[in-house]
Amino acid sequence: MAGALEACYLTRMARVTVEDCLENVDNRFALVLLATRRSRQLLKGATALVEHAKNKAPVLALREIAADKVRFDKNLKEIMAATPAELRAKYGDPVKRNETTQTPPAGAPRFF
Repeated sequence: MAGALEACYLTRMARVTVEDCLENVDNRFALVLLATRRSRQLLKGATALVEHAKNKAPVLALREIAADKVRFDKNLKEIMAATPAELRAKYGDPVKRNETTQTPPAGAPRFF
């Protein structure tokens, strides 16, 4: 009886765990970075790479990482071990994002 109940629970409540994801990512910090980036992509309309049933973006991102569908495009250990000069020589200067400053509409309160 307990086996049938456990099987029913597992099929209905299959969960993704951190340990599932850590099989494909080096450490928890890297997992957070990768899951965050993928979640944002999904929220902006990216196509899911695994089947999902009403999962929110963070859970879906973790499912994709656990299924080894999403990974870093560069070797993270190699990048962390390199000096800034070596990284600059290999990948070039980082691209700076342009911060657009918006002026408040006329009559809007100003915050200092």
